[in-house]
Amino acid sequence: MSQPPDVAPAGTDFLKLVADPTRRRIFLLLMRGETCNCEVAAALDLPENLVSHHIRKLREAGLVEEHPDPLDARWVHFTVSAMALTTAWRALSAAFGPDRLGSRQPACRVRARRQGRVVASRV
Repeated sequence: MSQPPDVAPAGTDFLKLVADPTRRRIFLLLMRGETCNCEVAAALDLPENLVSHHIRKLREAGLVEEHPDPLDARWVHFTVSAMALTTAWRALSAAFGPDRLGSRQPACRVRARRQGRVVASRV
């Protein structure tokens, strides 16, 4: 049997990033729309420096973009990059989409049928 293709880097990078529960919660909160660091910290009851650390990781991966507040440039707002999320989603879909489910039979079962034997399931 041949090896299955691996997930494209955009998909594996996304999985690595959201594997961390705190980062995942932050990302899901940012999915709601533009948010500032202090709002994330308050909503998730986390220290602002921890939120900054996780947002930096998401930003470095290109999944989150930052925008200065139009009224006060001292404040920075964060949004999820629709383009990066779409790229990750497509990579994951290409590997894990329901349309990828196969219907093959185990090779040992096929050989046993050819030889006229009955193979008991080992599950």
